[in-house]
Amino acid sequence: MIVSTAPIILFHMLIGVLTLVPSQIEDSLNNLADTAFNFKLIWVLALLAIAIIMFVKNKPRMDAVGVIMIAALPFTKIISVEETLIGFSDPNIILIAVLFVLGEGLVRTGVARNVGDWINKKAGGNETKLLVLLMLAVAGLGSVMSSTAIVAIFIPVVFRICSNTGISPSHLMMPMSFAALISGMLTLISTAPNLVVNSELIRQGEEGLGFFTITPFGLAILALGVVYMLFARKWLPDNADKSVRKKRKPTFKAWIEKYDLINREYRVKILPDSALLGYKINELDLKYEGLKLLAVERKDGDKKVFIRPSKIMDFHVDDILFLDVREHEINLAGLAEKYGVEKINLSGGKGYLTSLSQEWGMIEAIIPAESDLIGKTVKDARLRSESGLTVIGLWRGNQAILDGFLEKNFNVGDTILIAGFWEDIKRIAQVSDDVVLLNMPIEFEEVLPAADKAMHAIVILGLVVLTMITGVLPNVHAVILGCLAMGYFRIIDMNSAYNSISWKSLVLIVGMMPFSIALQRTGGVELAADGLISLVGESAPWVAIASLFFITAVLGLFISNTATAVLMAPIAIAMAYDLGLSPYPFAMSVILAASSAFMTPVSSPVNTLVVAPGNYKFGDFVKIGVPFTIIVMIIAVFLIPLILPF
Repeated sequence: MIVSTAPIILFHMLIGVLTLVPSQIEDSLNNLADTAFNFKLIWVLALLAIAIIMFVKNKPRMDAVGVIMIAALPFTKIISVEETLIGFSDPNIILIAVLFVLGEGLVRTGVARNVGDWINKKAGGNETKLLVLLMLAVAGLGSVMSSTAIVAIFIPVVFRICSNTGISPSHLMMPMSFAALISGMLTLISTAPNLVVNSELIRQGEEGLGFFTITPFGLAILALGVVYMLFARKWLPDNADKSVRKKRKPTFKAWIEKYDLINREYRVKILPDSALLGYKINELDLKYEGLKLLAVERKDGDKKVFIRPSKIMDFHVDDILFLDVREHEINLAGLAEKYGVEKINLSGGKGYLTSLSQEWGMIEAIIPAESDLIGKTVKDARLRSESGLTVIGLWRGNQAILDGFLEKNFNVGDTILIAGFWEDIKRIAQVSDDVVLLNMPIEFEEVLPAADKAMHAIVILGLVVLTMITGVLPNVHAVILGCLAMGYFRIIDMNSAYNSISWKSLVLIVGMMPFSIALQRTGGVELAADGLISLVGESAPWVAIASLFFITAVLGLFISNTATAVLMAPIAIAMAYDLGLSPYPFAMSVILAASSAFMTPVSSPVNTLVVAPGNYKFGDFVKIGVPFTIIVMIIAVFLIPLILPF
């Protein structure tokens, strides 16, 4: 509700200004009468208030509000239909869209997953450590590239972390967006408003800002932001759907425990003097009870490939064999000595063959009444060669069958755990009537379509970032070329590119953009700026700094932060000159306020992007963002005179 009263606050402030400066009342009224823009401004403010009310009530959904505003604004006769749709051709909108595609490339190659896993590993699943590491990582990367790009890239990273930990995405998405906004306060190039203000300083004959002039302020605010979110997170909603949680897909870990697969994985490496060399699988008698060859890892140049065992396959030196072994039933040491193989320690202790989850999987299935498997033993099913799959677990009644597992006959209604390569699992689902497959495990969704192209994706992203930092090409051009490069290397395809774009977020941003044109065209923005100069022109410097910050932040609720910087930068420098003071503290106030778009989900595209993934309401941003904006303003007013003296 604080944000919904922002136009009223601004109105009362302007009334106060006019009361303090009676000589300007007549001039303002004459201007209103001469231009007849007052009624048009009222129409624009009324539509803006209606949009804010709908945002607060969260009815209808936010992108629908954007479409409604696109349809309503032309009726004011202030802007045309073509101008309300201009956002669809805006380079920043195109930039946001293609950044989603660039982020999808990082997802499909596993780069995003690895980043999420690294953060998760360092944090040990601790939500406090996760929040801190995530905010620091996002802010650090955002200091040298677009904050919008960072959020688009990190959304799938956060989803990955939440999937691993069970933490609600709403607990991390907003801290991530706040960190991305703060990243705009870390370097000169980190966000467009910084460059706008710097350009105005140079135009006025000043030296301009250094690359790291903003950094001390940003670091202080970043530290404050991390501490603030650690306390404020208790007010973040827990929007994870509990019914979905209850019906969450099974995992390898759950099946390993259910079917007692612990210690069943066994890996051996073929030595140069191995008795297996020179033989094919069908020439060897490997049908020992409790032992089954599941997969073979073989070097192919610098890469490792996993091969599906076949009867005519031969063995090579240094091949690693993945075995399912019921250790208590066979003499493993004797077999290793007989065949000349060396036992390989398991990596990471993740569980039964989970390190192969990109190529190899498991799935549960039920034996139906018409199945040909009924009456046959598990051992017979293990030796079937048609499907390439292996039965590694049997569940009957309410327990797993462990003793004498291989000799058990299948009954109607038995649940079995099948293992094999994903291609074989998908194929049996289409052609077999012997089993009815149940839900695919969550690991199936994490199979990467382009896992071998991770380095390509990293290099492409690095080149895009370098191009954006150096300014060799416009940002949108650089990102489009990056997406084309990912397509060329088959990291993404057209379907995945279209599906990766958050159209809901784009429509919302486009729908609110015309208000910037309407407010400027009706004189509303200029009226607020004139009132500010009249109000604080003769006041103490710190009052001017605070007022600049406040007005810039309030205007940022209704127009983009870049447009706000364009408007407020010359006003700030003019105020400094009128007071006979250095323009740098005043310019810095505008820079910091322009990046303090924490108060609403439409204050910045950075916030808008996380609304849907975090399942936030309008009021969630108001509740968390307004207090933090006030805190940032207090810190800015305190630090600016210390670092940039008047």
